[in-house]
Amino acid sequence: MGEEIDMRNPLMLAVCTAALAVSGCTKIEDDGSNSGDVENTAYPEQVFWGDTHLHTDNSIDAFGFGNRLDAEAALRFARGEEVTATKGDKATLSRPLDFLVIADHSDAMGATKAIMEAPRIALLTNDFLLRWHDMMNESDEGALQVTSELIDRAAKGTLPDSLTDPEQTRERTADLWKKHGETIDRYNEPGKFTAFMGFEYTPMPDGDNLHRVVMFRDGPKDMGDTVPFPALVSQDPEKLWGYMAAYEEKTGGKVLAIPHNSNVSNGRMFAMQKFDGSPIDAAYAKIRALREPIVEVTQIKGDSESHPFLSPNDEFADYGVAGWDKCNLSCTKDMAPESYAGSYTREALKRGLELTLALGANPFKFGVIGSTDSHTSLATADENNFYGKHSGNEANNKNRALDPQNLGTRKGRFGWHYLSSGYAAVWATSNTREAIFDAMMRREVYATTGPRMQVRFFGGFDFTAEDTADIVKTGYAKGVPMGGDLNGGDGAAPKFLISAMMDPESASLDRIQVVKGWVNANGQSQETIYNVSWSDADTRKLGTDGKLAPVPNSVDLTKGTWDNATGASELMTFWQDPDFDAAQNAFYYVRVLEIPTPTWPVYDALKFNLTLPDEVIKIQQERAYSSPIWYTPAA
Repeated sequence: MGEEIDMRNPLMLAVCTAALAVSGCTKIEDDGSNSGDVENTAYPEQVFWGDTHLHTDNSIDAFGFGNRLDAEAALRFARGEEVTATKGDKATLSRPLDFLVIADHSDAMGATKAIMEAPRIALLTNDFLLRWHDMMNESDEGALQVTSELIDRAAKGTLPDSLTDPEQTRERTADLWKKHGETIDRYNEPGKFTAFMGFEYTPMPDGDNLHRVVMFRDGPKDMGDTVPFPALVSQDPEKLWGYMAAYEEKTGGKVLAIPHNSNVSNGRMFAMQKFDGSPIDAAYAKIRALREPIVEVTQIKGDSESHPFLSPNDEFADYGVAGWDKCNLSCTKDMAPESYAGSYTREALKRGLELTLALGANPFKFGVIGSTDSHTSLATADENNFYGKHSGNEANNKNRALDPQNLGTRKGRFGWHYLSSGYAAVWATSNTREAIFDAMMRREVYATTGPRMQVRFFGGFDFTAEDTADIVKTGYAKGVPMGGDLNGGDGAAPKFLISAMMDPESASLDRIQVVKGWVNANGQSQETIYNVSWSDADTRKLGTDGKLAPVPNSVDLTKGTWDNATGASELMTFWQDPDFDAAQNAFYYVRVLEIPTPTWPVYDALKFNLTLPDEVIKIQQERAYSSPIWYTPAA
């Protein structure tokens, strides 16, 4: 990509210079110790990049799919060190991450590793596990078959008792959790790199995805005898929230949960009913909003922002839906379009407004992040450095884009349906567990599909167009950042300060959009999208319908390059809602689009001299989603 780098250099310099001016970044000095104090800035001046959803060889499916990299390798990779991937490639990030949550599955943690490594004689009395042991030791194909069976059986509730009895698995989990904590603490360096304790709670009733990542603010030494909560105990998320409340009461610590892959939940992640089918009430709404302040909106298994069926007037609503809207997680049930409303975050935010009017509380008042959900121990979301969902489709597998790659039954999903996505961006006062966690609790976070573009979004009633000159200082002084609330006001429409800067290692910017949701006088939620700032504004004009002409496509599929002379290195704007009604509850969030770029299968095709079928998506516009700002009318 030498030509591409040459084309970017002037923009890279401009963006890096602008980044310092807009973010107000200050270098945090660190003495390299594991426990030294780090001074917090007065307000969040710096964005920190991380992955809250990474699996290692302790996850039952990751090991079954072939992953042989442990937590230490995952942490070294995230910090920017070179590691050897399971299939032998040398792997490294072009830039290190700032934080990482290793979120291995709490159910049967370490079980597949234990089955494979156990002496065969120890399993002679259990024909089921003995068969799996032999298959896993015979070949990679056998291990893949075991894992597919495991996922299918988990969806159907037919796993053997030795894997589903919490008492039988608790001792192994506790031992692994203790050793894991020691590794996490060893790699946590306040001010330089933050390593969090966490796990994945993985309920999958009838194959419908209700998964959550559980993330702790506290270090292992402060967590007592806490062990991960398995879905084997209960698939009802309210039981998880009870576990979280008990943890906080017992330890004085803090913990949050992050739902993910609502897109394959078959409408159940953001349903208007509780898990047992009873109506949502105010108590439930308040507890859910407290326990789940953020949602993972984009990752390898697709994008969960919206869908063309739900947003037919949104020309960008089809990103990351191909293959994932056919059936639920395990593909044991087809998903009808009527279920999509409970599966996508924009619709959930709209439902939250309706429930606020009905209950006085909003269960779906969440910010958004991205993360990978990689099962390779490698937290990478770069198109030209994509290591796949699991070790069976790492970067040296030339057939991975076209092979059937879906989980379980292999129905209608192929490797190219996987996205190289995403990352969590956090505006925090320092790179520490406390500051990053607290930023997530106040929802001052955003998601990207991989590129590290910088996005600022402030709302208030007193901003002027001149305030864009010092957007950060003025934004905090006169308004609220992304994730915040605007209440009442004098009836005038809220005003917003918005900025976006391109990732100097990625593509320039096409446009900034504001997505608005509101509830009309009949109590029905609505949505609209405003193009508020865009590149080449002298030649690209808004139509009478508010639409904007597409940015030129400069992608060269024969080289995997594009031209950053198209688009903008930075976009900034002052915007006021032209259709505001002071009596209507509303939310606003920002979507930033890059110019078109190649997808990871294109890089595979160039690397392995492949011809990709027409249906493979080869060009996309990567993006960022901010957390919303909510407007509530005066009482």
